[in-house]
Amino acid sequence: MADLAHDNRPGDDEGEEEEVDDASYKTIKDAVLFAIDVSPSMLQRPPPSDDKKADRDSPTSAALKCAYQLMQQRIISNPTDMMGILLFGTEKTHLADGDNTFPHCYLLSDLDVPSANDVKQLRSLVENEEEAAALLRPADEPTSIAAVLFCAIQIFTTKAPNFSSRRLFLVTDNDNPAKIKQDKDTAITRARDLYDLGCTIDLFPISRPGHGFDRSKFYDDLVYPSSPSDPDAPASLPSATKVAKSGDGISLLQQLISSINSKATPRRALFSLPFEIGPGLRIGVKGFIIIKRQEHVKSCYVWVGGEKVQIVASSTSHLADDTARVVEKTELRKAYKFGGDTITFTPEEFTQIRQCFGDPVIRIIGFKPISSLPIWANTGKATFIYPSESDYVGSTRVFSALQQKLINSKKMAVAWFIARRNAAPVITAIIPGEEKYDEDGEQIMPPGLWLIPLPFVDDIRQCPEQADNIKTTEELTDIMRKVIEQLQLPKGVYNPSKYPNPDLQWFYRILQAMALEEEVPEKADDKTIPKYKQIDKRTRGYLAQFGQEFDEEHKRQTRGKLKSSAAPPKKRAATSSAPIEDSKPSKRIKTEPQANGNGGGMTDEDMAALSDRGNISKQSVGALKEFLKARKQPVAGKKIELIERVQQYLESKGL
Repeated sequence: MADLAHDNRPGDDEGEEEEVDDASYKTIKDAVLFAIDVSPSMLQRPPPSDDKKADRDSPTSAALKCAYQLMQQRIISNPTDMMGILLFGTEKTHLADGDNTFPHCYLLSDLDVPSANDVKQLRSLVENEEEAAALLRPADEPTSIAAVLFCAIQIFTTKAPNFSSRRLFLVTDNDNPAKIKQDKDTAITRARDLYDLGCTIDLFPISRPGHGFDRSKFYDDLVYPSSPSDPDAPASLPSATKVAKSGDGISLLQQLISSINSKATPRRALFSLPFEIGPGLRIGVKGFIIIKRQEHVKSCYVWVGGEKVQIVASSTSHLADDTARVVEKTELRKAYKFGGDTITFTPEEFTQIRQCFGDPVIRIIGFKPISSLPIWANTGKATFIYPSESDYVGSTRVFSALQQKLINSKKMAVAWFIARRNAAPVITAIIPGEEKYDEDGEQIMPPGLWLIPLPFVDDIRQCPEQADNIKTTEELTDIMRKVIEQLQLPKGVYNPSKYPNPDLQWFYRILQAMALEEEVPEKADDKTIPKYKQIDKRTRGYLAQFGQEFDEEHKRQTRGKLKSSAAPPKKRAATSSAPIEDSKPSKRIKTEPQANGNGGGMTDEDMAALSDRGNISKQSVGALKEFLKARKQPVAGKKIELIERVQQYLESKGL
């Protein structure tokens, strides 16, 4: 189950009074159609092996298992999305309503919202080898890719005509399915028809042993590597998934699941804004939150009081406190409390107040070295921005040039950022992000820019002054460095996808077991539990050495401070022969007069000086009450009220 939430609707931390334009946050309904090749080479299994990690599934079987796992995820996490499975190259021909227009195409699961019965049927096919062997019989002649694309067009236009996201996942190992130029031209035409309908094609190429998948033979002209509106824009090409050899430990199924999961869920854009690089130079960008913790989400409420379980249709009404009368929306006003009074505003006035900083925009106001940004200068989660061609054609090329220039110059941009209407402006640092790949050549982080909110002066708090601190030594630092080195993750990289949220996984697992009539598991699989035995084995000796050295250093520093803080020796007493007149008189202790003679240990001038330096809030509640009580002022209320009362008193005295 996916742990990373792609719902980027602003949360409660954006402000209680904030209004959000729901038109820009409409739920994205996704329709995914798996097109899986059933050719003889795709049905060929790896050689048998005694290695437990070796692959034992054919590419077609692995793709079906991947579709089965993805369907399990989406039936819970994305209950409104559609999913279908189309097999091509099969001996049998089966489409909806007995249509035989597309030979050797078998619609295993029609494009629809997956139900529990669909998941059970696909699980039966995956687990029953005899049933799979009867269905997955390859045809004697290869299937035309143009026919497969045309079949996909018919399915999308029939089942998901108004969906905002429609995608075709094509899994095949044949890098040149068109033997003559006419077949290739026909397939390219069908692919363009798909793109014209707003559908996209995601290719998952599989390389056979001894034969690498070559996209340039056919699929470079079929699958657009970049935005159709900007064909010159740079874009990365997906690497080919390798068929594992016997015993090499590479899992084809895991590669497919990883590749498809990275494209399975369309990320909802947090915002779509103009990016002003300079005066008169604007491009279009979209913002995304790449990683966000996902909570348990109730998609609906269910009423179980009747004979049949029904989904609740909710409605909201506002009632008056005194008369219980239903208050219409037009009667409601928003207000702020100021000086104890309630100040109301009309919707038009409120809109003018919230939009006084201008329209939403990302505007660069300068550049600085990346090294000048301290690690603590981050007040919120970073936002990833990527170019968009919807408003400004050519945005991808300009965006890529800016990103490469910032990387090469080791610079960052400082920008004025307003995410959406009614949002407060933020000063952000724009940090370039490089493209990253894993060992298998799969992209784990796209190239782009990161918006990091910078703190204002009021957001920075000074650390309290610490007295008598025990300072570390180089020996202690060296020992602790060894401890930290032993606790590093493999290759020093934390991959959140390998450590799913156990609570969320357990929640989904229970739902899945109830929906599919499976046995409820007894124990959750928690991969976040530390491996205590390995940690103890690696760090036991270093920690014992550190503890011994720390105790000795603590004793040395404590002993030294005790000596330095000891009382100075007394002066030598005067001899008896010395005259009494020469002895110095004892020092008189100076007492501060009470303020106005009314008590209180602090004068008006002292409190005024504290107020001028901005340190009046650091005074304790007791000191503030004592000051006010000595001047016959009220002492009831919270600390903020006491501070205001003190300041009003000082103003009345002209201080």
